[in-house]
Amino acid sequence: MHGHMGRTEIARRARISAQAVANIVDELLGEGMLIELGRLRSGRGQPPIQFAINPDGPLTGGVEIAADHIATTLLDLSGTVRGQAIAPLQSASPDHVPMQVAREIEKLCETIGATPARLLGLGAVMPGPFEIEGMSSVGPATLPGWNGVDAQALLSEATGRPVSIENDATAAAVGERLYGAGRKISNFCLLYFGVGLGLGVIRDGVPMRGAFGNAGEIGHVSIAPRNRVGAYGSEGALERFASLYALRERLAAAGVPCNDSDELEALFSQGNQVVMDWISEAADYLAATVSMLENIFDPATVIFSGNLPDLVFDALIAALEPLPVSVSTRANRSLARVVRGQTGRFTAALGAAALPLHDTLSPQLSLEYSPAAEAAD
Repeated sequence: MHGHMGRTEIARRARISAQAVANIVDELLGEGMLIELGRLRSGRGQPPIQFAINPDGPLTGGVEIAADHIATTLLDLSGTVRGQAIAPLQSASPDHVPMQVAREIEKLCETIGATPARLLGLGAVMPGPFEIEGMSSVGPATLPGWNGVDAQALLSEATGRPVSIENDATAAAVGERLYGAGRKISNFCLLYFGVGLGLGVIRDGVPMRGAFGNAGEIGHVSIAPRNRVGAYGSEGALERFASLYALRERLAAAGVPCNDSDELEALFSQGNQVVMDWISEAADYLAATVSMLENIFDPATVIFSGNLPDLVFDALIAALEPLPVSVSTRANRSLARVVRGQTGRFTAALGAAALPLHDTLSPQLSLEYSPAAEAAD
């Protein structure tokens, strides 16, 4: 992630012997992960041979399996996005999803002139909570029928590649950390608007996962709203009010179809009253949520990201004001307390694709590993 380097510079940075570096470089050249760029002309003596990540070498894939769509992303080993696609999901059952994932990956590989054989592995993200079917407050926000199913094994068998599984909100936080609004931030919270609502937390550059991968299931928490009467138990869960599912539920009750992001953006632009009322109600719950997260995690900022159109996100963030006082209420802030994410609907898929990249190259999610940030420098 530092451009091209010679063996001596690699050994200095990695703090290992020159012979060890020579062996590793030869192995990576043989596997197509590195390419030789020639000699660097500088100073006296024999110029050092330079090596770099092979942009046409192995790939990693990321798949977000949502309740109503599949988003796929391909990265090369430099972390550069090589392809992205979103496809509708007619059935989220274990009998249907694995083969559709395999088809979507194969199609995306074809569009960039690659074969699935170039894939080192896949990261797959799904809405949690894991291994606790029936906990979801909104039903379709999770994937029914997966309780007791080995998702990793099913997806690996269908695709023929190693698969890593992650919570969608945690993966989204990784995606924003590497490619979006969190590129230069080591500590932030991310509220992920999938169909439901999840929380990803990046602490000192590392995602917080929890003991069983279920950290951040904030959609199931009851929150007292700012200007409304609160409810508790499953009927008062945050997802029932501040989620894409909740908005679609209200639109359906009003006889207004809304099946994708473009339709929702059009409704917002037209000033649809159901959408405007939802923004107001959701903001009453989310303002208290933001304050709570600030007091617990002391983040540099809270990022809103996911499947809402940018215009709706901007209106929702504006409606949060005035935010309750918290430990983040400081006059000398360099960042707003709440900001919109920058990676759009591929946030979670980007984070998913980084999982096998991490397994292969073992980068830390620190400020040094940020492909998008390096491209901007």
